[in-house]
Amino acid sequence: MKWRGRRKSTHVTDRRGEAIPRSSGSNAAAGLLLGFFFRSSRKTKLAIILVAIFAFTFFRGPMMEMIGLSELAPTEQSHSGQNDEMRDYLSVMMADNETVWTNVLAKQGLRYRPANMIIYSQRTQIPGGIADARMGPFYLPANETIYIDPSFFSELKEKFGAKGDFAEAYVVAHEYGHHIQNIMGRLQELHTQRGTVSKKEYNQHSVRVELQADFLAGVFAHHANNTFKEFLEAGDIEEAMRCAEAIGDDRLQQQSQGSVVRDSFTHGTSKQRAYWFQKGYTTGDLKEGEKLYTLPYSQL
Repeated sequence: MKWRGRRKSTHVTDRRGEAIPRSSGSNAAAGLLLGFFFRSSRKTKLAIILVAIFAFTFFRGPMMEMIGLSELAPTEQSHSGQNDEMRDYLSVMMADNETVWTNVLAKQGLRYRPANMIIYSQRTQIPGGIADARMGPFYLPANETIYIDPSFFSELKEKFGAKGDFAEAYVVAHEYGHHIQNIMGRLQELHTQRGTVSKKEYNQHSVRVELQADFLAGVFAHHANNTFKEFLEAGDIEEAMRCAEAIGDDRLQQQSQGSVVRDSFTHGTSKQRAYWFQKGYTTGDLKEGEKLYTLPYSQL
């Protein structure tokens, strides 16, 4: 895929290197310790103070984290080499999605609004908590923001064999697809079902939503290839489909637990994910994706 030289989005924030406490629950532990301290006798308080002085003298870092603070200074951001290239790449991918979806939604009579992206490393603050890289890339409807730790791309290559820059573009386009669903009201529909239907039914609706995001990633690829000069190169679509297959629920469950539990699927099988991405790419038609909500679940 050719991406250099195109516009970069202004809706991307690079937080890599910021210092974040390891556990948001550490404040609760600190509260319990303080409560014990104030209820203790004078001799016990004196002993606690002496132990605290010793601990902060010889184990300052762990003690700071224990009470909900971080002594780690933000690591200096690199402004050259791979770090810059990743930021540039993600900024271009966001801009490409902005251009494509502005035009596609206008034809559907829908008003587009841009999503934001936060690039981070290991952990970052989100509304109401902390995001951890182990969560993988995700879209947060509350602030219409995509969160991504680029180390996920390395994991895709090394652990799942999903290589290539268009495999990475598929991941971004899938998350941006969730933003488009948010504009269309599909995420709100999923949210309203929580607690009102069985877990099995909720998971099935979640699968429909995730497969539509795969479909929308394909729609993006279709229109981006027609919008930008020499966007796709030979093998790019195959890269995206291999990536979609690598992160299907059935394959991930088989790898992690040695068995497959279909009722627990939330994203769809490898075959389904690749199929709906390809359908979006070949048709470029949003209406085709609406079939995900009318087809029987067994026929997805």
